[in-house]
Amino acid sequence: MPGNTLYNDLSGYYDLMCADIDYPAQSHCVHRLQQLFGNGGRRHLDLACGTGPHVRHFIDAGYASSGLDINQPMLDRAALRCPEAHFSLQDMCAFTAGEPQDLITCFLYSIHYSGGLDRLQACIATAHRALASDGLFCFNAVDKQRIDNASWVTHSARHADGLFSFSSGWNYPGQGERQSLRLRIERSVAGETQVWHDEHPMVAVNFDELQALLQPYFEVHVLEHDYEKLIPWNGTSGNALFACVKR
Repeated sequence: MPGNTLYNDLSGYYDLMCADIDYPAQSHCVHRLQQLFGNGGRRHLDLACGTGPHVRHFIDAGYASSGLDINQPMLDRAALRCPEAHFSLQDMCAFTAGEPQDLITCFLYSIHYSGGLDRLQACIATAHRALASDGLFCFNAVDKQRIDNASWVTHSARHADGLFSFSSGWNYPGQGERQSLRLRIERSVAGETQVWHDEHPMVAVNFDELQALLQPYFEVHVLEHDYEKLIPWNGTSGNALFACVKR
């Protein structure tokens, strides 16, 4: 494999990078939130859908599910995984939906890919417009003031191309509306090791600021970041699940 292939296009390794994610638990939790807080409808759109693992679970649960992403190779893989779904190459901060949606999701902290507060507000407003009456917008987020720059999450997975180790961690400089997601990818094969480093620019926001952006559009429920139990946010943890009902 050429030295830059992995760095230039991660779509082929995206599922490996996310091998430690419990997609069924996340999808089922949001389905429960839709039953509790939303309108109970089954029209679903997943923002920043990647290769479509969440879409697959929602389809299997009886939803008419679709997805959008800004990465076409990811969408090509999503279409193979979910041939029943419609996928589109769109920006989550300025998208259009063919019909009103009952549920819009944005998993894996992807809401932060908005990049800046203006674009985050645009994403919120666009999701609001795309939802049907009493529709639910659900996503997870991290509070910039509770980020530990020294904290990293690491897991390993084996692939035909070698043994991979993936590490990721948030970094916030202490002020402003920008933070970053730092990635380290290591591949070991035939006694040789290659390492890639990347840094994704993300919007930084605390939960008070985020709720202020959401409240003109939604009734906001903030929950602990626990996909097994639905518990109100304790006010101190740095990760939370947001369930937002269209006003």
